[in-house]
Parts: sequence; C-alpha cells; structure tokens
Amino acid sequence: MPTNHDVIVIGNGALGSSIAFELARRGTNVARVGGSARRHAASTAAGAMLGCFGEVTEPLMSTEHGRSKLSLDHQARGLWAEWLRALSEYSGDESELITADGTFVFLNSVGTAAIDTTNFAVIEAALNQYDEPYELVDAESIDWMRPNELFRPLRALYMPQEHAINTARLFTKLDAALLKAGGAIVEDHVTSLVVEGDSVTGVVLANGQTLSAGQVIVAAGAQSVELLSDLEDVHRKIPPMVSGYGVSALVRTKDRSLPRSVLRTPNRALACGLHCVPRGDGVLYLGATNIISDAPRNHADLKDLKFLVDCSIDQLHTDLEEAALVDVQVGNRPIPADGYPLFGATGVAGLWMASGTYRDGLHQSPLLAREMADMLENGLGQTAELRAFEPVRAPLAPGTREQVVASAVSHMVATGYERKWNITGEWPAIIEESLARKYLDTADALDEEFTPPAEFLVTMSDHKWAALRRYYAAWR
Repeated sequence: MPTNHDVIVIGNGALGSSIAFELARRGTNVARVGGSARRHAASTAAGAMLGCFGEVTEPLMSTEHGRSKLSLDHQARGLWAEWLRALSEYSGDESELITADGTFVFLNSVGTAAIDTTNFAVIEAALNQYDEPYELVDAESIDWMRPNELFRPLRALYMPQEHAINTARLFTKLDAALLKAGGAIVEDHVTSLVVEGDSVTGVVLANGQTLSAGQVIVAAGAQSVELLSDLEDVHRKIPPMVSGYGVSALVRTKDRSLPRSVLRTPNRALACGLHCVPRGDGVLYLGATNIISDAPRNHADLKDLKFLVDCSIDQLHTDLEEAALVDVQVGNRPIPADGYPLFGATGVAGLWMASGTYRDGLHQSPLLAREMADMLENGLGQTAELRAFEPVRAPLAPGTREQVVASAVSHMVATGYERKWNITGEWPAIIEESLARKYLDTADALDEEFTPPAEFLVTMSDHKWAALRRYYAAWR
C-alpha cells in the first residue's frame, strides 16, 4: 500500500467518504482511513432523510447562524440528483438509493404545545419563506399509518421533495466510486497526527504505520476534536465535542406492508422527532433517540430501545408490536459545544476539519464535499454561510442566556409528557421554576458571557464543565 498521498481523509462516515470521492474524481491522490464496518458512526444508524424543512425548529430559526444552517441544508438538497448520478456512474452500480416518496410531518398530542406545536408552525413558515411546495393533508388519511386512538395525529403536511435513501447501499456505492476514481481505502483507524514544525504532514495508524500527505482532513465524527489534542494552541480554541448517542431499529412488518413516504413528527424535546422510513422488502427504519453523552457509545441501553419501540407502536402503527426486530443500530452524532459545524482550515498548515454537523452530515455531504475540494484547490469555497463555521472560533451564541434557559426548561418538562407522566395541575409550574433556577445558576457559574446550548445545560457533567471552561477561557 502506498504511504504517501496528496490528501488523507480521516473518517469514513457519509461526510468523510463523500469528501474522499469528490477529491478522487477531481484527480487528487487521496486515501480515506477507516474500517469498512463503520460501527457506531452517526450516518450508519441514520434514517438518511434527504430533507431540511422536516428538521426545522423554533430555536434554529431564531438565530442568524441557525438560519445559515437551514440555508446549507436547502442548497445541499439541490445537489443530490447530480450526486446520485455521479455515484452510479463511477461505481458502476445503478441500483436505486431513494426509498421514500416525500415526507409527511404529523402533529399529535404526545409532546407539548411549546415544542411540538410551535415547531410544526415553524416548519410551515419556513416552507412558505423558501416558496417550497407542500400541502396540508387530512392527518387520518396518511397512507399505512394506524396509531393507537389515544395518540392519533391532529394535523399533517406533506413535502413532496423531501425523500430518504438506503444508507447501506449509499456506502457500498461510495466505496466503489472512490476506488474506481483512483482513491485508496485504508482499513484502520488513526491514533494521532504527524506534526513537523508548524505543519501536519500525515497520520499514525493503530498498526503503527505512518502515512504522509500534503493535506489531512479530520472528518472523524464525534471523535474529531480529540485527534487535535496534541496541538494545544489550536485544540483549546476549537469548540469541544460531545456525542449525541442515538438508537434506531430496523424491523420487518408482519404483513410486509410499508408506508410509501417518510412519516415523522416535528423535532421534539432534546431529540429528533419520532420517524419511520421504508427500506423495502417489508423492512422499516424506526428512529431515533438522542442523548447527549460525554463520549461515543458502543451499545444501546434497553430503556432507550424500549422507549423508541413503545413510541413507534403507539404513534405510528399498533401492529408494529408483531414486527420482527431485524437490527438495533447505535450512532454517535458529533455535537460541538456551541451547536454549529466545524468546517474548513484550522490555521495549522496542512490540517482541515469537516465535522460537528449534528444531524445534518449525511444530508449536507454533497455540498460539503464540493466545498472542501474547492477550498483545497482554490483556497476558498462557493458557499458564504460556511465561513462562520471555521473550526477555530469564539463560541457562537445559540440565543441569549434567558432564551437558552427557557428552552432547556421547556424541553426537560416536555420529556416528562413524552414518557406519559401524570402529575396534578400545580406541579408543572413548580418544576419549571425549580429547573429555571438550576439552569440559570449553572450558566452563571460556568461563564459570565458565553452560554452553551440547552442540550449541554441539561446534561452538564464534570467532563463537559471542564471542557467548556477551558474553551471559554481561551477566548478571553
């Protein structure tokens, strides 16, 4: 195996694999490092919904950088048709990747008005803002869906341009396309970077071998920031990363029936919305939980799987209780401490980052692959919104402190309703007041100016506390 390359891409999830392929088809001598099993990467456990509006939330639309993320999603969706053609051409594999015909977003009474109803309204407003085709539909007429009567949908809309793809087939095509375009796949993982003077010149593999390159791109998901730990001056100024540990399931319905489209709720408390995605041959993807973890997780907790399955049976189709469990998948979404992507040059010669995309990495992969290739070739990409997300940056505000605390309280209370708590009328206000004091005290003690996203406030640990304090201190 050659040990010298123009570019090494660390990571073989959807984003790393797409960047490597894009570089290879432009004639770059590129090697992608990562085991083919891709166990526990975010994209392997994802529903792979090619949509942007179904993920829209009120907090996203309330900040400039959040609106920039939506713009990136919208631009990325426009690239998928050409991207799929290129993958088929280079891989020689003409198999269909799209598995769903549009997306239904339905609103039921499981969550709370402050989150679910608000997010449903924000989705519709964003669709109108972008002049996006959609239609309001009779919620009870949605194909295939048959929930428990206590959880029936109240409102629904259909988005004909938001589809989904089969992730297993996507990775098969990405691997084949990379190899046929002249790229190399290294079946190992990187333990450290090779630093010579003020430059990164390669990587060290777990087997002890060193690979050299003029440019190194870190696209290793939730573990990306830790790979830069030996570069102290840079490492302390990059938002620390945590893992959004999630559980999804593949089931085969008893009668092999499937919906034609993606069915999903708006995004919910501290998590994705409940959703199902048809995969063919009676197999249905059910997703997904989202739990903030200090480090990537390798296995699913039974309580998280149980919660997902119970929600699916109650809210999607009662006959799912007779479905066969085909597989349980665990993914680790990369979440930076300010909630925004880490993309572009690091300020260290030869070192680039492409991570921190949270739920958007697979969907944005064609756009980010193009942008990274342009940056390496020309020093500048085509998409202005990405410039705010350079890895070495001061914290980007997810809102005012008061807004973040209010959001944290709202989301925590909503998790109780999702889990069917039953409390008397005066208790929600008492709980909310107590949580507000707790989260405000936490934010005030953490830093006088910078406030982390709500997900960090409600899951604060000694590890997160120390990492945030170091990061904030670096920007004083």
